[in-house]
Order: sequence, then C-alpha cells, then structure tokens
Amino acid sequence: MKKQIPNLLTLCNLTCGALAAYMAALGFLHRAALLMFCGILFDFLDGFAARMLKVSSPMGKELDSLADLVTSGMAPAFILFRMLMCFQGWKYWALIAFLMPAFAAFRLAKFNLDDRQGHSFLGLPVPSNALIWASLGLCVVHPDWAQICLLPVPGINHLLLSNTALIVMGAFSIVTCLLMISEVPLMGLKFSSFGWKENRVRYILLIGAAVLIILFGIFGIAIAILWYILLSLLTSRSHA
Repeated sequence: MKKQIPNLLTLCNLTCGALAAYMAALGFLHRAALLMFCGILFDFLDGFAARMLKVSSPMGKELDSLADLVTSGMAPAFILFRMLMCFQGWKYWALIAFLMPAFAAFRLAKFNLDDRQGHSFLGLPVPSNALIWASLGLCVVHPDWAQICLLPVPGINHLLLSNTALIVMGAFSIVTCLLMISEVPLMGLKFSSFGWKENRVRYILLIGAAVLIILFGIFGIAIAILWYILLSLLTSRSHA
C-alpha cells in the first residue's frame, strides 16, 4: 500500500485537472483556477511522498506526466481560450490557446527521456506556465480578490480583457509554449540542504516571489513566474 500513496496523490492531481478543464469550458474560471492550484499542490506532494517513502518508480513518473498534461496543459488552455474569446474582433484566433497542451505534451515526453535535469530544469516547467494563466483567470473573474494586496490595480479585470491586453496575452502564450520545449536552464526548487550559501539563489527567488504576491496579490503570482524566469536566466551558471 505504501508504494501506491504517491500514485494516489498523482491521481488526485489528475482529477483536479479534469474538473478544472470542465469548469473552465463552462466559463467558471475562478473554480477552474482554484482546482488547478489544488492539482499543482498534489503534484508537489506526490513527488515529496515518493522521495520520503523511497518508492519512486517508472510508472509513477509516467503517471505524473499524464496528470500534468491535464492539470497544467489542458486546463490552463481552456482558461486562456475563454479570456481570448472576449476579444472584440476575429474570434478564431483564440484557438491559439490550444497550442498549450500540445507543447506541454511535447515537453513532458521529451524531458521524461532526458537525464540531464537534476537540481535545475531545461525549459519552463509545465506547472509554472499553468500558474500564470490560473492567476490571470482569477483576476478576471474575481477582481476583488486581486485587490487584497498592498498595491492593488484598480479595474484589473477590465484591463486584462481589453483588446490590447488580450493580444499581448495571446502572443505571450506562444512565448511560454516555446519556453516549455526550449533548453534554457531554469532553476529547480528541490532543496538537498537548507543552508544559505548553497541555496542563496533559491531563497532570493522565494523571498522575491513572496514580496510580489504581497504587493500585487493574485496578479503577483503571474509576475512571480516572470521573476523566476528572469532570475534563472541571470544566475544560470550557479544552478546549471
């Protein structure tokens, strides 16, 4: 039974992702985003449980990728699609949102066979990309939640649904899709120890992300992912 605990957590991740995709398809973006957050939490817990119980297996690795494809590939695509459909113009361009699960699947398959990743990643992790769209979806549907911070952005939902913002989001989604399958070195967050010297960059990342979320609330989650990408690029030699 102990061997199946990580797999059960992975299945919880997959179930959350399936429900998130369904909710997003119906237009309930806040429910979809919250389910995605739960799924990503289960994604963290299954790996943690596998390491703690020392029951990692090839099957668990494959199952984890399948769950990530649903929770962090398909569900955020539906959230982005629903937002892009608010564009006051040619609607069919919103279909670019569904490049996301295709690129996520390619990344997961490619890097499942890649043994170069240890304490760092090559390319943008699929859950990190998903967090961007989950947070933006919450800002659109629940702008009052986005105001619970030190520097609220008034009318953030109207701002994000303006034609200019939607064009930027569509273009940025293509950039993040390419980052997922790239070999750009990005830092991992697995701590082999908790000393400051060997984990200085990771602590700076976490402190910076916490500050951004305190300052900008839910919107700060998306900014924190950009901070993660930028800091990883600036410090690539220290975590490669």
